[in-house]
Order: sequence, then structure tokens, then C-alpha cells
Amino acid sequence: MRRYKIIIQYDGSFFSGWQLQKDKKTVQGEIEDALKIITDSKDRITIKGSGRTDAGVHAIGQVAHFDIDTGLKEEELKNAINYYISNHCKIMSISLADNNFDSRYDAIKRTYIYQLYAGSSILYSNQAWLVNNVDIGILNLLAEEVLGEHDFLSFSKYDPKKNNTKSTIYSSFWEGNGDLFTYTISANRFLHHMIRYLVGTMHGVLKGHFSSEHFNSLLHKPRKNVQIHRAPACGLQLLKVEYD
Repeated sequence: MRRYKIIIQYDGSFFSGWQLQKDKKTVQGEIEDALKIITDSKDRITIKGSGRTDAGVHAIGQVAHFDIDTGLKEEELKNAINYYISNHCKIMSISLADNNFDSRYDAIKRTYIYQLYAGSSILYSNQAWLVNNVDIGILNLLAEEVLGEHDFLSFSKYDPKKNNTKSTIYSSFWEGNGDLFTYTISANRFLHHMIRYLVGTMHGVLKGHFSSEHFNSLLHKPRKNVQIHRAPACGLQLLKVEYD
């Protein structure tokens, strides 16, 4: 039995998220179904991803691992998986990994991007949050506050079972290119819906629904079950996952 590491790209618009769900199309489910066919296995071959993306969230560099016995070379295995999965998902690379490699727990940094689009084209409707009147200066002032270690309890889906809600943010900045505005954020870990709550609240400041002082208060005085806006899933993309 050998362990393989794969890097996956997918359009989340066509999936009910990463994680396997009964009677729903998921990224994990598609790849596991393909591996079952390729290996002619009677049992499910479990794939473990670096993290679970929600329905509608995209990935450019999701990482996962699995264990199989096969006579196929890496390139042949990659092509075989891509043959059986849909056109909305693609294995970008595959390589043999150490048997102790864990795509989730060995990750030291994850980077996501979130896109806002303030133009008139309909082509971004599944790839960005369609908004009006973006002030990138204000967005970057808020993004800068996020840098460093913080308790992101205010900016996450509350889970009473989760004791640790701290994350260390390595990069947090907005860039503009015409009508497209991209937020890049890297961290050691992310809480459930954390980036979408951050972006939603930043946008709320732009719209005048919140003050920048309120944003900073949520960051520096964390509390649970805060009434803030969650940005839609379509604008979020998992860009890359890094390891030692």
C-alpha cells in the first residue's frame, strides 16, 4: 500500500462542498468513486483533504492524500482519475508521499483569496461577490488589523465543542485590478466561515452598516453569536496549502 499526495482544482459551483455526503455531489465523493473504479475495489477508498470547503467554494490548490495499491505510474493514475471525474474538478498533480504524510495535520500555512466584482459583466457571477462602490483604501486598513494572532470567535460559526478559536494571520491585503478586487489571506488555520465573516463585515463597513471601530472591537474583544454578515461562498477560493 502506497500513499499518494494530490493537488486538486475545482469549481465549487457544481458541488455540495468537499466532504462526502449521502445523495449529494461532492469533490471527495467524485474522486473516491473514481479510485474505486480504477482499483476495482469492493471497499471505499478514503481520501483525506487538507480542509473542508463549503458548497460553492472553489479551489485552485486543494491538497489531499489516499492509500492504494496500483501498478499505474503517477501520471497514468492522474490521467485515469481525471477520466472518471467530472469536468468541474481536475487533479493537477500527483506524487508519492511518505506513509506518515497527512494533508490536513501536516499543513503549516493555508492561503485563500476572496473576490469582489464591481463591474457589469455577468461572467464573474459564480467566481466573485457582485458589489458596488468598493473603497480599497478602507478595505486595506481593515485587512491590516487582522495581521498577527487573534481570537476569531466573533468571525466564525460558533461551535461549543471548539475550545481554541485563535489563528495567526501571516498575510492580509486587498488588491484591485479594474473592477475586480481580491483579498488574500494566509494563516496557520482558519475557523468555519471565518474568511466569509471577515469579508462580509469589511463590506459592511463600506456600506455604512458597521463602523471600523466596531470591526476592531469584534477582533480585539471576541464574543460568540455576533450578528454580522457572511459573504457568499462564490467569491472564496482555496489558493494553496504549504508544508515543511
